[in-house]
Amino acid sequence: MSIPDLRAEHRRAAEATIEVVSRLTHDDLSRPTPCADWNLGDLLAHMIVQNHGFAAAAEGGGADPAIWKVGPLGADPMADHTAATEHVMTAFAADGVLDQPFFLAELTDQPLPATQAISFHFVDCVVHGWDVARSVGQPWKLDADLLHAALPVAEAVPDSDFRTLPGASFRPRLPSTPADDPLDRILRLLGRSPAWPGEAPTPGL
Repeated sequence: MSIPDLRAEHRRAAEATIEVVSRLTHDDLSRPTPCADWNLGDLLAHMIVQNHGFAAAAEGGGADPAIWKVGPLGADPMADHTAATEHVMTAFAADGVLDQPFFLAELTDQPLPATQAISFHFVDCVVHGWDVARSVGQPWKLDADLLHAALPVAEAVPDSDFRTLPGASFRPRLPSTPADDPLDRILRLLGRSPAWPGEAPTPGL
């Protein structure tokens, strides 16, 4: 799969996550999420470390496993998320970043092409933004061109046994329906039910 430069789309999706997370309160952090193993605070901690991890990868430091280790939330996790998101957007926008091999130590010890790594984080923004919004009953509206750009990336994620392992980034695919819009299709491809919380949470992420 030839992956285009999705940095502009990534920035818009990342900015949308800032918007939805910035509306959270500390009381929201104990709410359940579509990821059955995590409450909203756990999800936010994951998003923060992923932002810093991908930023480090863009800056040449992603091979250090310690960068990807999730830590406890700080006193203002919503502000920490904004800072982490701005960090990764700035790192992705740097001159020459597309020529930089990305090391994502939590996934592989082999370098990945920049466009592929950036596409991973782009889809993370699309899906985790929905996770947050759905957890607190907020709308999650992305422009159609962003969803159409994210759909081939979601389709390319292998649906293999690794999705059933503890801590897997995505769960096994769910079957699509004729009524699915592009966002619904992305969610099902990555193991999430668009009907949540009307259906049981997805085990794991």
